Amino acid sequence: MRVGLDAVLDDPKRLVAWRTSRVGLLVHPASVTRRMQHAVDALGEAGVRPSILFGPEHGFGGGAQDMAQVGDEVDARTGARVVSLYGHGLERLSPRADELAGLDLLVVDLQDVGARYYTFVWTALLALRACAKAGVRVVILDRPNPIDGVTREGRVHEELRLRSFVGLEPVPIRHAMTLGEIVALRARVEGLSDALEVVPIEGWDRRSYGDAWDRPFVLPSPNMPTVDTAVVYPGGCLIEATNLSEGRGTTRPFELCGAPGLDGCALAAALHATALPGFRARPTTFEPTFQKHARQVCGGVQIHVTDRRAFRPVATYLALLALARAQAPERFGLRAEPYEYVEPQEAEALDLLCGTTRTRQVLMAGGAWRDVVATVCDEPVPA
Repeated sequence: MRVGLDAVLDDPKRLVAWRTSRVGLLVHPASVTRRMQHAVDALGEAGVRPSILFGPEHGFGGGAQDMAQVGDEVDARTGARVVSLYGHGLERLSPRADELAGLDLLVVDLQDVGARYYTFVWTALLALRACAKAGVRVVILDRPNPIDGVTREGRVHEELRLRSFVGLEPVPIRHAMTLGEIVALRARVEGLSDALEVVPIEGWDRRSYGDAWDRPFVLPSPNMPTVDTAVVYPGGCLIEATNLSEGRGTTRPFELCGAPGLDGCALAAALHATALPGFRARPTTFEPTFQKHARQVCGGVQIHVTDRRAFRPVATYLALLALARAQAPERFGLRAEPYEYVEPQEAEALDLLCGTTRTRQVLMAGGAWRDVVATVCDEPVPA
């Protein structure tokens, strides 16, 4: 398999053109070759030295936690300015005209994980829109979807007002596309195709998962350490919208979930009774080191995926939310803090993630797990 970065490094004509161009790079820690060399270093060795670097959420170096605002810096290796596209306010999600001034092209190399909540694809789209206005060409070096390029789950947004940085445009929750494919789709819709080139992946089996590639999986963000994490993430991210811990501050984020006082044994039994396929829920306790319920013992479950092809992460975690609330409705609550620059009074976090208000309404009214799942998923659930 050859990702977009590999293809560019093997293309002498393109490298000659880029050496005499003013190039910006939008990259993060997973922007590496098959030999684990970072794009900045690999392109630098090929004579392509960026004028400016951009970093998405979590920063150019990838060390910032979720929703942590990141400032600008200077790259010690190249001396280039590093501009954060996840700073203070919505306006800093896009590069400014003065930051793009003088550039001939912006090269984007970001690893996505297959769920519309993951913000890197929207950073790339916002960068394309800004570059198109500034007359700067965008080249996306595409990378494969680590949870396969064929399996979809969850409907697109029902309401325009619920589009946000965790779902800027209508795609399914688990979308089965690559970052380059989504941005190219939006470019066609928005008439921006002339400003965009996508260097495709060669030799990718779309049914494969990230741990079957001919290279290690590099964590693209601090709480996405493994392919196992990515497999559960389209469902596990929904926990963020509640007062349950989604396992941040542990070594198994999104697989672990729970809260103080929650009965993990009862929750696991209830999840297994749904007959949803492809997983086992193991009762457990855990103590997050930071974020929700930090330094408190939480009861809950770890979701172990036993059959990736059958597993339905969105349905499974929606059922988990409904069953956790049913167990202790007086303790279950929704996120009260702002979520990705949106205040709760503007839109609830669960509404933003699900793309509909109905999930929240059914869940908080004590609806059965099947009814909660049906607000988002078209697929039939076991009788």
